[in-house]
Amino acid sequence: MTIPGVTPQTKPTLKGHLSIARADHWVKNVFVLPGVVVALSIDRGRVALLDPVTLLIGFLAICLITSSNYVINEVLDAPFDRKHPTKFRRPVPSGQVSIPLAYAQWIALMLAGLALSMRISMPFTLTMLTLWIMGCIYNIPPLRSKDLPYLDVLSESVNNPLRMLAGWYLTGTLAVPPTSLLISYWMVGCYFMAIKRYAEYRDINDPVRSAAYRKSFAYYTEQRLLVSIMFYAAQAMLFFGAFIVRYRLELILAFPLVSLVMAQYLALAFKPDSAVQRPEGLYKEPWLMASVVVCFLLMCALLFLDLPVLHQIFVPTIA
Repeated sequence: MTIPGVTPQTKPTLKGHLSIARADHWVKNVFVLPGVVVALSIDRGRVALLDPVTLLIGFLAICLITSSNYVINEVLDAPFDRKHPTKFRRPVPSGQVSIPLAYAQWIALMLAGLALSMRISMPFTLTMLTLWIMGCIYNIPPLRSKDLPYLDVLSESVNNPLRMLAGWYLTGTLAVPPTSLLISYWMVGCYFMAIKRYAEYRDINDPVRSAAYRKSFAYYTEQRLLVSIMFYAAQAMLFFGAFIVRYRLELILAFPLVSLVMAQYLALAFKPDSAVQRPEGLYKEPWLMASVVVCFLLMCALLFLDLPVLHQIFVPTIA
């Protein structure tokens, strides 16, 4: 029987090195799509100019950069993963990865991602470079923001607006997207990440072991995490509302579905071994996925469908 905290005597394998790139996590890059859709809805003339090859190259670049970040995360998290009830079986803590080769893999993935990014545009390349730098800030000492309460969630979730920026620049536009939309997207990411922290903390159910696994858990409690979740949700909807009022009032019709998705996601956090701890596996939650798909399709339609009656209903009544 394998005991947490004890590294089994195994040899590095190709499978181990492929695993730490976390190709199964590339599904998270679906968060790039809203950036593409919003940019096209604002500048509809670009729809006919959209190049599928450019989109494919851009998505591959994003996947390579995020895999680079995953590799360094796996390497530097190994001492802490050995304290986790299940993560001690991961490739690095279980001895399936050569550490020097993993560092080379980290740099190679970054260089390949940036090389592809330069074929898109300079704004896109700078966005990818920032995404990689944020991975360094999150994982590498002495900064290692993932060890600091609240900053761990805020810094990790910056990847959300960066993905939106990537999608935005994949359309060829050089304009800057609305700040309110970027902040809302950031806060939504914080909401999801704080729920993940909450589910992890509940599952370990041992403050000492939790702190050994993740340093920020030495400060967090269930109450503090729930309060932070409420804060991030309120901020996300506040800035989303600001974007809607100024740029696309039709999206107000999607608010009930957005609220439903957020409520369903929070409900999952209370389940044992919750899927929110492994977002790449959320596709196994049929009701959540159905709500997400319907919400996304409705929002896409509302971005292109003009409803003058809504503007009449919401005309200011006080001068």
